[in-house]
Amino acid sequence: MKKNAIAGHSFSSWEAFEAHLDRWEREVANVRIHGTTGEAPIIRFARDEIHRLKPLGGQPSFGSLRELIRVVGNDCAVEIDTNSYSVPWRLIGERVAVTIAAGEVRIRHGLHQVAVHKQSEGRRLRIVDAAHLDGVAGRNGAVRQEIAAVLAPSPPPSLLRPLAEYEAVVGGSF
Repeated sequence: MKKNAIAGHSFSSWEAFEAHLDRWEREVANVRIHGTTGEAPIIRFARDEIHRLKPLGGQPSFGSLRELIRVVGNDCAVEIDTNSYSVPWRLIGERVAVTIAAGEVRIRHGLHQVAVHKQSEGRRLRIVDAAHLDGVAGRNGAVRQEIAAVLAPSPPPSLLRPLAEYEAVVGGSF
């Protein structure tokens, strides 16, 4: 512990701590002779490792990629971080794989990608692709119009007998 980067030091701020670690890594850790390999890590890295590095080529870093499994709800959506993202309605009740990376939410069912949405920065929002609802009953108001027609008050039925006949039976008018 005597040669530890932190032991015996105090730091006035987080920035001072990070600066100390950067300097220690550069001037101490990477240039000292390693006990197992017998050489400085920076020399070994330059000789054996640096040529193996490859550019990411647009791939998001490891830390910014999330993969989740979700079940599609009755509202044709999956919930991620309090937001709902639409999925084709035929997948209601199915398990889907969700990948969140580079500001996008990609949803797969089996091997097929079924939805792509821009990741929402807000909370409790509903992100819907209208095409995911194609074929759903009532999508364009068709079911709502039929229900309204059934529930609409119909004109009262015409009486089968004139009221005078009823008055005669009961003995007069009211």
